[in-house]
Amino acid sequence: MLKLAKQAALLTPAFAILLPLAAQAAPPPFCRDYAAAAVRQVELARAIPACNRGAGPRWTTDYRVHFDWCLGAAPGVVAAERETRTNWLRRCRGR
Repeated sequence: MLKLAKQAALLTPAFAILLPLAAQAAPPPFCRDYAAAAVRQVELARAIPACNRGAGPRWTTDYRVHFDWCLGAAPGVVAAERETRTNWLRRCRGR
């Protein structure tokens, strides 16, 4: 019983940190929109040689990669990621 009480005492601070972070995670409908837009942006980048950034999670056409990442990120971080791709596409297209 004492061992269980010690484990609970150790885990309580971790939950105190993790619960607010989970509450800030982006909701599934938001992430569905984000992932669909991300795939469209990547497809556009790949269609324009000057914009093609190659591999990596930011530039994958795998919807699930974008969606799963979004679910664990705060909405502001997700919006910044989308804006980063948008800015790259504007610059590489000369706009």
